[in-house]
Amino acid sequence: MEYFINKLIEWGSSFGLKLIAAIAILIIGRIIAKSIRKLIVKVMDKKRVDKTISSFISSLSFSVLWVFVILAALSQLGIQTTSFIAIIGAAGLTIGLALQGSLSNFAAGFLILILRPFKVGDYVSAGGISGTVNRISIFTIEFKTPDNKKIVVPNSQIMNGTITNYSAEKTRRISFTFGVGYEDDIRKVSGILNKIVNKHKMILKDPAPLIRVGELADSSVNFIVKVWVITEDYWTVNYDIIEEVKLTFDKEGISIPFPQMDVHLIK
Repeated sequence: MEYFINKLIEWGSSFGLKLIAAIAILIIGRIIAKSIRKLIVKVMDKKRVDKTISSFISSLSFSVLWVFVILAALSQLGIQTTSFIAIIGAAGLTIGLALQGSLSNFAAGFLILILRPFKVGDYVSAGGISGTVNRISIFTIEFKTPDNKKIVVPNSQIMNGTITNYSAEKTRRISFTFGVGYEDDIRKVSGILNKIVNKHKMILKDPAPLIRVGELADSSVNFIVKVWVITEDYWTVNYDIIEEVKLTFDKEGISIPFPQMDVHLIK
């Protein structure tokens, strides 16, 4: 009996030391993991990385480190961790195969947040959708269309195609083509177009507007008009110029050719 008691005391002492060491590993490991997470957030904030990315990476790094700390603590207690690692690996592979689409969207979302091809508030054309970016998440992009529809597009669809960001630059160029009749005086037409363009306050003087005869078409002489505007003024100027050109051409007797069909009746 005394032998078993001594053995129990010996085992208890040995296991107690291991338990204390395991607890110490957990406490110290958690402190280190938290410190590393804070350091990652601090560095990314300094580099002006998106909050979504910094939050995700810091949380992911903490979780990975915490898993290693737990495995180290279990190993200290004499528990074989090889099987746990194998189970975690198999589970990760299974989850990865089951969530291939989601992981693809996640990877694409990560790239969007890193590369920043657009930001919230930009008007873009991507993934077959044109609209204002309303929300960027790690899996999807939320668009608001000009007619106020909300469309949610998977990130992988965005990154697998061409992205056109209409709001990326401060200025944009508008190109017009105005056709007039061959019988009209092209110098007069050029003067009218110059007057219309120079009168509009939203059209920038630098770069200077371009007004030229661009083509002698089958039934019209086509004038090319190119002007630069602040991006926010694009559509206002576009509609204003088209309307003003039509009104002025009518007033000045400038013809605007259009397709016509003559029907001959044979009796």
